[in-house]
Amino acid sequence: MELTGKTALITGGAVRVGKAITLALARAGANVVINYFSSQEEVVKTAHEAEALGVRALPLRADIADRAQVEQMVREVERQLGGVDVLVNSASPFLKTPFPVQNEADWERWKRVLDVLIYGAAYCASAVAPGMLARGQGAIVNILDLVIYEPWRDFTAHAVGKAGLLALTRQLALELAPAVRVNAVAPGAVLPPEYLSEERRTAIARRNLMGRWGNPEDVAGAVLFLARSDFITGEVLVVDGGERWNHLGKDSAV
Repeated sequence: MELTGKTALITGGAVRVGKAITLALARAGANVVINYFSSQEEVVKTAHEAEALGVRALPLRADIADRAQVEQMVREVERQLGGVDVLVNSASPFLKTPFPVQNEADWERWKRVLDVLIYGAAYCASAVAPGMLARGQGAIVNILDLVIYEPWRDFTAHAVGKAGLLALTRQLALELAPAVRVNAVAPGAVLPPEYLSEERRTAIARRNLMGRWGNPEDVAGAVLFLARSDFITGEVLVVDGGERWNHLGKDSAV
């Protein structure tokens, strides 16, 4: 798909990796719809940066876990920009959810994570799919992470949600073919949380074959590749610097 003049909707597109994806799509010539929930100040800055690249930027607040808000958001995009050509499901609440669950607050965190990762992505895809199908073309890219391959202690709901999003990726690739392609990107260590110590950051970098952190632009480049590639669907592109294979070590040859 040629992205110039197309419209891309990025959930969670105002900050961190979502922002990098938004700006990469803008550089490619796509108008960008920047969905946000609580990042009011950040979305204004991101929109200004996108517009400076010569495209339209439309910030829209919506809780994607709420189907009515998602449908209203997509109607507004259709009214102002004519519809969504590329959907990137990037929104992801990163909340600890230890198991077994101890109290009602923990269950609420479970519900929030799964509502955004699974229902939110499904609501957004369902809302934009009719327009894509009518135009005969569209691309959906879901953002996963390495938890789909290995569990992370204390992030049980996150692991379940990302695994569900992987299943949704494959299922929608089947359901929406051939007009709409649905793929996913699974990043590794590309953007450290602010609370990590320098020692911890160094240790995490050593997990991959490159021996360093990646950056959000690495993920954004993968999203662009999948949005443009007309003969790839139902796939996961892993951007992890070889982290999954580093356990083999230098002495793994037989």
